[in-house]
Amino acid sequence: MIQKYPVGIQDFGEIRNNGYLYVDKTPFIYKLVDEGKYYFLSRPRRFGKSLFISTLECLFMAKKELFKGLFIEDKWNWEQTNPIIRISFSNIGHKEKGLTKAISDELDNIANKSGIQLTEEVISGKFKELIEKLAISKGKVVVLIDEYDKPIIDFLGDQTEKALENRDIMKVFYSVLKDADPHLKLVFITGVSKFSRVSIFSDLNNLTDITLSHHFSASCGISQTELETNFVEELTIYSKEEIKKWYNGYSWDSSISVYNPFSLMHFFREGRYQNYWFETGTPTFLIKLAEKTHLYNFEEIEIGANALSAYDIERLELIPLMFQTGYLTVKSYNEKSRFYTLDYPNLEVKSSYIEVLMAAYNQSDLGYGVVYVDKIRQLLEKGEIDRLEGILNTIFKSLPYELWQRENEHFYHAIIHLTFTLLGVYIQSEVQTSDGRMDALIRLQDYVYCIEFKLDESAEKALQQIKDKGYLQPFSQEHKKLIAIGINFSTETKKVAGLEWEEIHL
Repeated sequence: MIQKYPVGIQDFGEIRNNGYLYVDKTPFIYKLVDEGKYYFLSRPRRFGKSLFISTLECLFMAKKELFKGLFIEDKWNWEQTNPIIRISFSNIGHKEKGLTKAISDELDNIANKSGIQLTEEVISGKFKELIEKLAISKGKVVVLIDEYDKPIIDFLGDQTEKALENRDIMKVFYSVLKDADPHLKLVFITGVSKFSRVSIFSDLNNLTDITLSHHFSASCGISQTELETNFVEELTIYSKEEIKKWYNGYSWDSSISVYNPFSLMHFFREGRYQNYWFETGTPTFLIKLAEKTHLYNFEEIEIGANALSAYDIERLELIPLMFQTGYLTVKSYNEKSRFYTLDYPNLEVKSSYIEVLMAAYNQSDLGYGVVYVDKIRQLLEKGEIDRLEGILNTIFKSLPYELWQRENEHFYHAIIHLTFTLLGVYIQSEVQTSDGRMDALIRLQDYVYCIEFKLDESAEKALQQIKDKGYLQPFSQEHKKLIAIGINFSTETKKVAGLEWEEIHL
């Protein structure tokens, strides 16, 4: 291990005192504090939000020794300190105690540590009293809220009523902040999603949302410049392009992209390309919602700016939720139409999500799909095309009969799409589907395959379409065998009803 990587460490003091690598985010903190007072930031899990809050806390506690050599060291008044109310909703025990009791206990703990006696009983009154008494005795208060949406996210799906109840509790709690303005120095709130921001913070209408701000797009995560500055020796060992393909690609402004810090640190520590971030929390709820809404293609999705952050707990929309949780990211933005184009951020997320989704559609164990996809890859690398029909039928044979009765055509398209998209991920080829283009294009060392699928038609018709539309023409100069494959699937027999292939000479 070249450096000490702070994998899973979210405490700024621990990182700085124990010699762990710290990527300097204090330029963003300086801009934040210098230009405003009330902020909201949404970022996916394990993206550095808690570390950012911990850094803010240490700054307002004037722990100068921790900031030696950092951007902000000579720009801060280290003689001034501010009292801090820091609450992380991920560890106050809201599930065990109930949200109201958990908040009340946390406010009491903060008051006790500050030598303050609270007399109010309800949480809004306690919060207001704590802010006022801290301000009077110690100066203007800094309020730092981490994972504000945890009490809602934990109950999405099966316990909507509890999620709504917690939303209403939090709305009352945060309503205190607006009238407390004379006593406040800074309010900084983070969470994974924005689905409840409008309703929860409706009384706090001076809250600046910096989630999609160009100025703060790299406030969490690691930019390309930060990678090349902080990991010089590592980049002499590992391929910069391979690292980028696996762990870069997250963007909130379509201009600056960042690496997932959790996966990047794990990779440099372990030295192996793996799905580190995805493995820490399989998106079960998102997968169920994808099945329910019959969605399986999440590439090049266009969505309006308002829809991107419009959430209703009782009527959840999958695409905005996938964006907020980090499974989709901004690839481009059209200023005129105010449309965002979303896609998977990188290979780690794309391969993992498709694999989990394929297992869900197949109703099979995770890893089943990858095994058969790899068998397809091996056959195509050897040119053993006639054996392809058997592998495809094995995949479809596993699907429960009742699914075919209920979801016939939909499931056919879903499994085909996911199988060949996953194949494209693992052989690093270009795979295209639907909307008038070839169904699948697979480029290997010795072969270029174009595959066209039909449903209840004929394999000959699929093969002829490839030839008539000249799908393989652009690859005539690659000095590889060009193979066209037509496949027809029968909804009656639930299997491949015909496969025809031909080597194309151009």
